[in-house]
Amino acid sequence: MNNRRIVLASRPAGEASSANFRLETVQTPALAEGQVLVRHHWLSLDPYMRMRMNDMKSYAPPVAVGAVMMAGTAGVVAESRNAAFETGDTVVGQGGWQEWSVVDAPEKGALRKVDTTHVPLSAYLGAVGMPGVTAWIGLVHFIEPKAGETIVVDAASGAVGGVVGQLAKARGCRAVGLAGGADKCAYVKEELGFDACIDHKAHRDFASLAAALDRVAPNGVDGLFENVGGLILDVVLSRMNAFGRITLCGMIASYDGAPMPITNPRLLLTQRLRLQGFIVSEHMHLWPQALAELGEGVATRRIKYRETVAQGLENAPEAFLGLLKGRNFGKQLVKLA
Repeated sequence: MNNRRIVLASRPAGEASSANFRLETVQTPALAEGQVLVRHHWLSLDPYMRMRMNDMKSYAPPVAVGAVMMAGTAGVVAESRNAAFETGDTVVGQGGWQEWSVVDAPEKGALRKVDTTHVPLSAYLGAVGMPGVTAWIGLVHFIEPKAGETIVVDAASGAVGGVVGQLAKARGCRAVGLAGGADKCAYVKEELGFDACIDHKAHRDFASLAAALDRVAPNGVDGLFENVGGLILDVVLSRMNAFGRITLCGMIASYDGAPMPITNPRLLLTQRLRLQGFIVSEHMHLWPQALAELGEGVATRRIKYRETVAQGLENAPEAFLGLLKGRNFGKQLVKLA
């Protein structure tokens, strides 16, 4: 069986481009005992993939040149030589940028069956998947929000940020988002229910962005869920209340190698702030609790989300590059079947 896949053709020198990817067609190997063949219906595109394209020290090894780009996938079991899976099962896994994958199902976490009765399959790559769990762990476990506090999240219209604000509101907090564009800010406030949203494209210097934040967070900031870094982190840091908590989830502003100086790191000391970077896969013990709340929220439509869908594997590179530029709205997916 032919399998189309996209591999890392070369490492980016600065900004990533379509030339860093290559579309290939290969034969799918026959299944060995314990393996499962999955036809991917959905491919997840996420900002962390940009870091994996670089050969640099990080929390995970980089994608090798010539190897399939890594990614979360959702699909259907086409063939099984594993008693735990049957043909037709809907599953999520880490199948990568390809249409089919052969999965060693006995490996812990390699493949997970999901119920699509009340939750769409694509949502298991977004609000009820890794992005949603990331939002839950970063907010609930690390920021530990209390009713009445002000929680700020940047990239607020995205797959992670949008869930952060909704979870914060459910806990009685004031949710303030930052997003790029008036249309995204309208979505964050009117559909997701944030109390306020700042269009960072309209405030491109420290003084302007700080003044905008002061207007919507007059009592300061108690918790920051950081996805971007750069100017936004610098400004919000200057408005953090004593004993505030910052969780570092992403630093998309630096993924192309741009420096991200912090103007006044002394505030970490004087405000007695707690700053915690985290990787969602290192907290698997929290996933069941997170998925229970997220799944119920999506099933009952208390948690809302939006998807941007590219059609066909061949369009994955351009969709990914657009994601890095903020051209997507909500969760970026590629429909494969």
